[in-house]
Amino acid sequence: MSETGNRLRKLLESPNFDPQNYVKQLSQQSDGDRDLQEHRQKIQNLADETAQNLKKNVYKNYRQFIETAKEISYLESEMYQLSHILTEQKSIMESITQALLSTDKDETSKEMQAAFPKETEEVKQRTLTSLLEKVEGGKNIMDTPGRHLVYNGDLVEFDVDNMSQIQKVHAFLMNDCLLISTWLPNRRGAVKYKYNALYDLESFAVVNVKDNPPMKDMFKILMFPDSRIFQAENSKIKKEWLEILDETKKNKVSKDKHKKEEEVPASPVRAEVSTNPFDVEDDRPADAEESVDLGLEWIQELPEDLDVCIAQRDFEGAVDLLDKLNEYLKDQPVTPRVKELRVKVDERVRQLTEVLVFELSPDRSLRGGPKATRRAVSQLIRLGQSTKACELFLKNRAAAVQTAIRQLRIEGATLLYIHKLCNIFFTSLLETAKEFEMDFAGNTGCYSAFVVWSRTAMRMFVDAFSKQVFDSKESLSTAAECVKVAKEHCQQLTEIGLDLTFTLQSLLVKDIKAALLSYKDIIMEATKHRNSEEMWRRMNLMTPEALAKLKDEMRTCGMGSFEQYMGEDCWVNLSYTIVAFTKQMMSFLEEGLKLYFPELHMVFLESLREIILVAVQHVDYSLRCEQEPEKKAFIVQNATFLHDTVLPVVERRFEEGVGKPAKQLQDLRKSTRPVRINPESTTSLV
Repeated sequence: MSETGNRLRKLLESPNFDPQNYVKQLSQQSDGDRDLQEHRQKIQNLADETAQNLKKNVYKNYRQFIETAKEISYLESEMYQLSHILTEQKSIMESITQALLSTDKDETSKEMQAAFPKETEEVKQRTLTSLLEKVEGGKNIMDTPGRHLVYNGDLVEFDVDNMSQIQKVHAFLMNDCLLISTWLPNRRGAVKYKYNALYDLESFAVVNVKDNPPMKDMFKILMFPDSRIFQAENSKIKKEWLEILDETKKNKVSKDKHKKEEEVPASPVRAEVSTNPFDVEDDRPADAEESVDLGLEWIQELPEDLDVCIAQRDFEGAVDLLDKLNEYLKDQPVTPRVKELRVKVDERVRQLTEVLVFELSPDRSLRGGPKATRRAVSQLIRLGQSTKACELFLKNRAAAVQTAIRQLRIEGATLLYIHKLCNIFFTSLLETAKEFEMDFAGNTGCYSAFVVWSRTAMRMFVDAFSKQVFDSKESLSTAAECVKVAKEHCQQLTEIGLDLTFTLQSLLVKDIKAALLSYKDIIMEATKHRNSEEMWRRMNLMTPEALAKLKDEMRTCGMGSFEQYMGEDCWVNLSYTIVAFTKQMMSFLEEGLKLYFPELHMVFLESLREIILVAVQHVDYSLRCEQEPEKKAFIVQNATFLHDTVLPVVERRFEEGVGKPAKQLQDLRKSTRPVRINPESTTSLV
């Protein structure tokens, strides 16, 4: 950039830059249109250059932007969960405080009721009657004897979904029910309200709603599956509503319990004997229903306690209550009242199951590992939903493994990526297996589902593995190292009695077969190309270091007798083509043994045989066509090296790696026996 452009950039970047003053000065200093056009072009060039630099920086750092966005997303999710947990804890602490305060008020109210019971009840009944005269459609509410007013007041109802204001209501709390009435827009005489709903005290639960300005001073009434939210005028009135509702519900439960205890027959009633021969005798005892005592306080409060446990996510407490009820009713007769209780409880069980299922859904955070699912899984199993728990647990873990593989960064080095991929996948599989064994120890029928899931997960792993190793056309040596790493990690699963080696091999056999055949074709084409340029001359390595290096390479390939083919100085009594073929052949053999599966036996063996035949047929053709005795002797020497040194090493190494001899290779060596040097002979292989 020119010096003028640098000055202009510094001027525009200065913190005290004022656009209006700058334009004003520029207009005064310019001589005409041309100066302004030139200055405009400079600013435009500067803007274009800045935009171009910005694009370059974005392209340069786009991966950091993506990673940062992911981390921010994870952090946001975790902060939301933390906020939710803190909100629950605060709600629990507030409910404990309210319970302690209500205990003191209970004692005071009981003393007052004991001192003035009749007068208080009569006054409340008269008050309720006068208030209900103002409610349209509420005349029949006082038909129930003993019903009286406890508390009343104005409230505002809000929508549960979007928290928008719905209407203004007036609530009447009575000793056995709660009446909700709406305000009439057009009053008719003394009537001010209209009947809306009447709820029995046992049919709903009251939950405090945390203040979140401007939404504050609210409480929720749960009538599963529905709920309603009301707002009090201030925090003091809200507190009074919560305390009086809780106190009234407890008083009703206590009163019902005492009433049932007092209902004892004054004298035993003798059963009448029917003289009608067509009457059917009922073997069930007449007092069977009375023998099941459902008046216990914890049974009366059970539906409400279950609602509270579900709302506060106390899943263990809810299941403990259900187990306690089942144990109590285990040997009891099934009466109509028991059936009615069962219907209420079954509805809560369904709601609890839905919440636990949501806890295990893949939509929830997957970063906690298998242990994060233990709480929901254990409670589902206690509810008798072991099959569903198993299915949801495995779906959750499958999503977690898939997410981990998808987030794995693809490195430039394939082997490094495969190490990371195997570490992530097999570690997750091992942790999942251990957690599964711990959670479903008493449900052996679920183990077959885990085995099927493991095979599916292995297929997902092999897809990612093959895409990186085989689809990218890596060398055979790299593919062999990657498969070796996968096998070693797969062996770790045998610690817990899970052997997926056969599954891994069966899924990889197609790709490995294609890689072997492809590399075989490459070797054959390279050998044929060298054969076409063969001059049958001895190798001259020029330096002792190069000769020593070749000697070490051949010793590594297993050619221990290679020294007998070394000549004076740096000469080798073999052709370049035969030496290059030997090194490629032994490399293919070693890499193929690393990839060897029993299913690949014939493919691997036939590939070896075809590669050897290319060299053998070339030597045979050269021997038959060559006329010079000296060059012919050199060709026979190379043929002897192939027959007596290379082929036996191939047979021995193949047998060591596979575990059994290869008859095809033995037959091939026997069929290529070289004929000793005969100057008059034109054929050297039988």
